[in-house]
Amino acid sequence: MTEQKTTNAALPAQRPLRVMLGVDTFTPDINGAARFSERLAAGLVERGHEVHIVAPAANSTDTGAIYEIVEGQRMLVHRLPSVRFKPHEWLRFVWPWVCRVATRKLVREIQPDVIHIQSHLMIGRMLTKAVKNNGNVQKIATNHIMPENIVDLANMPRWVRALVVKWGWHDAYSVLRHMDAITTPTRRAADFLERYTPVRNVYPISCGIDALQYTPDLTPRAQRRVVFVGRMTQEKHVDVIVRALALQDVDVQLDLVGPGDQVPQLRDLAQQLGVADRVTFHGRVSDAQLRAALTGASVFAIASVAELQSIATMEAMASGLPILAANAMALPHLVDEGVNGYLFEPGNHEQLGAQLRQILELPHEEFVAMQRASLEGVKAHDINTTLDTFERLYRGE
Repeated sequence: MTEQKTTNAALPAQRPLRVMLGVDTFTPDINGAARFSERLAAGLVERGHEVHIVAPAANSTDTGAIYEIVEGQRMLVHRLPSVRFKPHEWLRFVWPWVCRVATRKLVREIQPDVIHIQSHLMIGRMLTKAVKNNGNVQKIATNHIMPENIVDLANMPRWVRALVVKWGWHDAYSVLRHMDAITTPTRRAADFLERYTPVRNVYPISCGIDALQYTPDLTPRAQRRVVFVGRMTQEKHVDVIVRALALQDVDVQLDLVGPGDQVPQLRDLAQQLGVADRVTFHGRVSDAQLRAALTGASVFAIASVAELQSIATMEAMASGLPILAANAMALPHLVDEGVNGYLFEPGNHEQLGAQLRQILELPHEEFVAMQRASLEGVKAHDINTTLDTFERLYRGE
């Protein structure tokens, strides 16, 4: 298949839909795919749709159909028995034979109008198999995955990486080819998917954000604080930010918000560079604490090279922060060079350090102009636009 199918009849525009979201990561996980799924589900529930989440159990005991409050909305989450992926700090997965039986049973019982999978790995794969010959079910996929990231999780030897990545794209296509519509968070991510698989006509749809949930502060800063929000894992290259901090004046502080297996190495690096007293590791925090950290910061820095959009960067923009981002994958879509921030070459901590110094030393009026530019730029990613677009896809329009 090289083009998406459009065989299903459009569903009535007025009738609420019964939507099954198939996710391999969901709350309490902290990552972009989980955050998107949570906000999408909550937005759909708020609009009156019946939403069923199919997700791995967060532990070995809490399984079955459980009503959960997600983003302020009550919804039914079908938690499948799962086990932790041993090389990873928190990642859990469902055994294929368990997933196959469970998804078929759920599809029979729920009779969804739509399945919307968030990855092709396990739950999405089995949901697709369960409905692939059912012309009454609209099949939508959003791709949040790059095979390179999966390789990083598995700590594979370098000599097999290229082969595994190539196989990874082929494997993604084996599931995505059954979809009626395929989306990604950005145009660049869509181009990537079309370059490495035969799928075509991929829709770039922003993950979306409710900017009203964040509080920008346009007053002069009492402290100069740099913030990064995300998992402290290898692919995020947080060490680049720590090294850039070491090039700043001694009053500049760094807040690292989020858990991850690289925290011990980052602590050691901060100690080696003599900045341990200027780096705060906040770990996993509540939404309120996250928003407070963003409001109180001066600038947001992200060194990741594999972002398909970066919800964390959009949250920072909604908080009125200038953005310093690696010039890689989808991050350039969020940075208007010299207007709301700057791009640096991946891994170049000296360039990032110079940009940090430049922004932190701006006159207040110029700094506020950058803040306002971020607030203006994030308007294009309003969650309601995202929900409108997915509703149309769900109805086959």
